[in-house]
Amino acid sequence: MPATPVLRRTFAVVAALPVLTLAACGYGSKADDGSAAHKVAAGAQKIDGLDSVKIGYFGNLTHGTALVGVNKGYFQKALGATEAKYQVFNAGPSEIEALNSGSIDIGWIGPSPAINGYTKSDGKSLRIIGGSASGGVKLVVNPKKIKTLADVKGKKIATPQLGNTQDVAFLNWIAEQGWKVDAESGKGDVSVVRTDNKVTPDAYKSGSVDGAWVPEPTASKLVAEGAKVLLDEASLWPDKKFVITNIIVSQKFLTEHPKAVQAVLKASAETNKWINANPDEAKAAANAQLKTDSGKALPAEVLDPAWKSIQFTDDPLASTLNTEAEHAVKAGLLENPKLDGIYDLTILNKVLKAAGEGTVDDAGLGVE
Repeated sequence: MPATPVLRRTFAVVAALPVLTLAACGYGSKADDGSAAHKVAAGAQKIDGLDSVKIGYFGNLTHGTALVGVNKGYFQKALGATEAKYQVFNAGPSEIEALNSGSIDIGWIGPSPAINGYTKSDGKSLRIIGGSASGGVKLVVNPKKIKTLADVKGKKIATPQLGNTQDVAFLNWIAEQGWKVDAESGKGDVSVVRTDNKVTPDAYKSGSVDGAWVPEPTASKLVAEGAKVLLDEASLWPDKKFVITNIIVSQKFLTEHPKAVQAVLKASAETNKWINANPDEAKAAANAQLKTDSGKALPAEVLDPAWKSIQFTDDPLASTLNTEAEHAVKAGLLENPKLDGIYDLTILNKVLKAAGEGTVDDAGLGVE
């Protein structure tokens, strides 16, 4: 594999431009973690002498570990007298920008932005330090226009953003059907329409798109509007598992504050364990945090099927990230990615061992 990763212009543009204009306070909006309910315990100490640890995540159910961890106070409890501060993002590139600038220290993010951020910095900006979620991505379509997978040809299908995780997956699926699409323009045997998840349901209702390859809860929002699930992306992967959300950290923060990183990873693992043991309560907690962050909770007809399709796991499913990078290369969005060293699972495996859990693998892409 070549020593220097080179990105095509199209993928670089994705890294530079967020889909939406974010809230005025920096790169994202500060989330209220309900400080009255999550007071620091008496006698708690600051970790690594830090006043705060800045954590980023998306207001998506695929970031359920972060949503539940914030809502139930797991992160603040683990950090003791060091304040957990939160920012909510709408797009991966803006979160990478925030990580690079020091506006956040640790973040929950999808695989494509993590790959892009790592390769653009020649492997110097971030590390993936843990997993969070698998699944939760579906191809949903207008059943009056599309009844079979073959019917997708010639139709207009939305993805969230040029070069994002779902966009890459859909372009790869199109190629596997033997169809041709220009990755940058989205024109070809299928029209790939890059549409922000927040407006995709309206685009569907207006007839601007015939379907969408999207994460939850957008997929279930479309189903509530009459769309049908034509394909669950999990069915395309071995064991029906693929990474949809990772945990990343800036390399500088990882080097200087490993105890703080360990505290966050411990809280994440405890959150995932609680989610899997208490799925209904966890679903309610995630929805409550969505309401806190955005002002609006999800209705049951959207929340229930969406939550059911996501698996929460500490395993970063590293081999699937490598495959997703290969898909981006095949789509013409990424050239010669050197992913060696993108993972550092040392602290996570230490946390898992201490909890009596099995360790996880970096698929040969870990630090030496």
